[in-house]
Amino acid sequence: MYAGLWRMLPGPRWFKAIEALVLVLAMIAVLFEWVFPWAAEQLNLLDTTVGGVGR
Repeated sequence: MYAGLWRMLPGPRWFKAIEALVLVLAMIAVLFEWVFPWAAEQLNLLDTTVGGVGR
């Protein structure tokens, strides 16, 4: 899979490396900006209590 993606990127090897780095950074930005906040809201990971009701 990664070899296929590498072959699809245009340019010489050094430029492909830069393009791949930009794509990885863009993917990380999308995850932190939209996917992780949505998942945290859907999964209610932050709505936990310790010690019982009423605290």
